[in-house]
Amino acid sequence: QVQLVESGGGSVQAGGSLRLSCVASGYTYSSYFMAWFRQAPGKEREGVAAIDKDGRTRYTDSVAGRFTISKDNTKNTLYLQMNNLKPEDTAMYYCVAALIPLLVGRNVKADFGAWGQGTQVAVSS
Repeated sequence: QVQLVESGGGSVQAGGSLRLSCVASGYTYSSYFMAWFRQAPGKEREGVAAIDKDGRTRYTDSVAGRFTISKDNTKNTLYLQMNNLKPEDTAMYYCVAALIPLLVGRNVKADFGAWGQGTQVAVSS
């Protein structure tokens, strides 16, 4: 059974940085596609960043150049480095694992994947 546990969220001022981590267990980590999603109250869910098994990455436009997704297969851990945070980045952030590529942006399907419990990020102006 796939298990994902996120950490690293918190409260920061605009312009600050946070690094989210997601530790995975229960499956062969390197065989899965991974992504970070977020959802703010009253807003639709959004795929923020994704990384394929071969390490290729993609980002939604609003975070490109500020966020970096990476993974360490030896530690079964996915990361999201978030720099120059903005108030509109405030949301619950979720780690997602799937056997097929995960897309980024709004209205993308990801319910077929395994989800963590989320970690809260709050950015104040």
